[in-house]
Formats: sequence, C-alpha cells, structure tokens
Amino acid sequence: MTLEKSQTYTVFVLKRWDVALLAVLVFVTAIFIVHPGAQRPQHSLYVSALDQDGNPVQSLSETNVAIREDRVPREVVSIVPATEPMQVALLVDNSQASQNYIRDYREAFAAFITELGNDPSDAHHEISIVTVGERPTINTDHTLDLERAKQGAGRIFATPGSGSYLLNGIIEVSQGLTKRNATRPVIVAVTTNGPEYSDRMYQTVLDPLKASGATFHLVLIGQPLNMNIDRNTVFDRGTKETGGRYETVLASSGLTMRMRQLGRELTHQWKVTYVRPESLIQPEQITVTSATPGLTVRGTPVKEARSTK
Repeated sequence: MTLEKSQTYTVFVLKRWDVALLAVLVFVTAIFIVHPGAQRPQHSLYVSALDQDGNPVQSLSETNVAIREDRVPREVVSIVPATEPMQVALLVDNSQASQNYIRDYREAFAAFITELGNDPSDAHHEISIVTVGERPTINTDHTLDLERAKQGAGRIFATPGSGSYLLNGIIEVSQGLTKRNATRPVIVAVTTNGPEYSDRMYQTVLDPLKASGATFHLVLIGQPLNMNIDRNTVFDRGTKETGGRYETVLASSGLTMRMRQLGRELTHQWKVTYVRPESLIQPEQITVTSATPGLTVRGTPVKEARSTK
C-alpha cells in the first residue's frame, strides 16, 4: 500500500509540473502573438512619398512601402507624419556663372524658406545659407528665424571672376552638421554649369556626407554639361545614396517652382518604422521602394543620437 501511494503521488506531482509548464508555454506564445515585433530592434527612416506630379501624398500605409536591408525584406510596423525639426543647410553657387540667375535665386530661396515655415506639424526648422563662389562663405548662420534667413537670401550676389567650390562646401557643411550632432540634417545645393574649382576626389566628399546622416538634394540650372567626373559622381551618388532628389531646371525662371516643391516635400515627410532580427552585423545598404504604382518614395535612415559625453 505504501508503494502504491508513492506511485500515485509521483504521478500526481508530475502532472502538476506538466500543467505548469504548459501554462508557461501558452503565456510566452501569447506574448509573441500579440506583440510580433517584441525582442526585435526597431529602426526608422524619414520617407518622402510623391505622386506622379511630384507632390507629396496625403496618406501612406504599410502596404505602400517596401524596405530591404541588403536585399532582405523587412517588416514595416508603423508609419506616422515626421514631426522632428530639421537642420537645413542651403548651399548656393554664386560664382560668376550665376550672374544672370541672381534675381531668380532670391525669389526661389524665399519661396523655399516660406514652405519650411508652413510645416503642418508646426515644427520649427533651422536653416543656414552658405555661398560657394570663390570659397565656401556663411551668408546666414544657423537660425530658427526664417525672416532673417529670407533677408540673407536677398543679400546673395554673384562673385565676379570666380568659379564654384561646391564640393568643398559640401564637405565643410557635412562636417559642421556632424559636430553639431544634427538629428535631422538636410543639405540642399543649387548650382550652375560653371567650372568647379574644388580639387576633391568624389569619395572625400561622399564620406563626410554619409557620416553626417544628411539627406542631400541638388538642383542644377541648365543641362548637366560639366565634365568634372568627381563633381558628377557626387551629384549622382550623393543624392541617390542619401535619399535625396537630383533635379535639373533648364531655365532659372523654373527654379522657384522647384524650390517650392522641394520645400513641400521636406515638410510632408513620413517616419517609417520597421523591425529587423537581432544581429551583430549591420546592413551595408538600406533601400526603400514603392509598392504602389505611380508612387515615388525615397528614404533616409533616422540618425541615432550621438552621446556628447
């Protein structure tokens, strides 16, 4: 009888442990079903989504956007309007080649700055203006005062006998944004077909640009006839690899419309968040593409905060 009771007790205890283990497994499984993104790092991009006319769309869903890391699809978990303040650096080619464009410059830059002030999220964006004729020169230092920035744009003049030092300007502005730990940096360059005097290999420009985390947009007035390979490579790769746009304007009279359009794009971006598995190896390439016909999307990874200690 004692043995019999012992057997019954042992079986009873084992059954209790089985039930307890089953309950734990059910609970853990439930957590992962309810929170499929649990334990997976989240990462975000600032994304521009434009319709066929180049205007920002009013709505965007997870089904409209496809994100890949080194060609591996990632799951998009949320899309919300981007509301973080931008740090915008406007680089202006005011070399002698811009002599006939100055009036259009001033009008276009004022329109661009106005659009930055019309952000529907009421975010207060910072802007600086740097001219690159003869050498990179600060026209307007970083400011939240958009009227002050417009006044700076109104003081832009062509520099007689000068060439453009745009590549030098990109390097200096990129390094400045990195030092200031800019959290949502944007570089917008407006240039001409005049000669480029910066003695820079393209990689020495792309490296600090990438390190800054800035989106690089470029507007070129006239046909891209300049044969400087380093300059052309920076224009092409710099815009593509940072999620920016490369626009050509055949006549400077069309510059205002382009700059206004770019301003609207920047102030109507989306913050797209996705998840990736835990890994010690970071992706070399992150791409965002449209999953919807007629929709153009570009994206820039959200810059992670750098410790100031």
